[in-house]
Amino acid sequence: MALMPKRVKHRKVQRGSRKGIASVGNALAFGEYGLKALGRAWVKGAQIEACRVAINRHMKRRGRLWIRLFPDKPVTKKPIETRQGKGKGNPEFWVAVVTPGKVIFEISGVPEHTAREAMRLAAAKLGVKTRYIARHAA
Repeated sequence: MALMPKRVKHRKVQRGSRKGIASVGNALAFGEYGLKALGRAWVKGAQIEACRVAINRHMKRRGRLWIRLFPDKPVTKKPIETRQGKGKGNPEFWVAVVTPGKVIFEISGVPEHTAREAMRLAAAKLGVKTRYIARHAA
């Protein structure tokens, strides 16, 4: 089951802008350790799910995970070998818009070395540069 909204007001949206930096969601709010985006990207729902699976497998059901982003933007594609015109394509997948400074994942209840490794595994599945962050100075 793909990560996507239950209902949306508009089925198709424009591409929009990814400029600026995260002013909301740019600090740890729930956990002790986190993964912060350094770049800007569209993160697909499938990528978020892959990260969730990787983190939970590494933590072996210990600790708690918070996912701080949700794919609420539909991305459309036209069928292959279709001429221009004929309107906008159909929604193919959903993305979350990530800007620099956005905290993507948070973890608590595990030792720091476990959290660091779990975040490293998750970062490998994302298409954006990230940094490991911790609540305490380490």
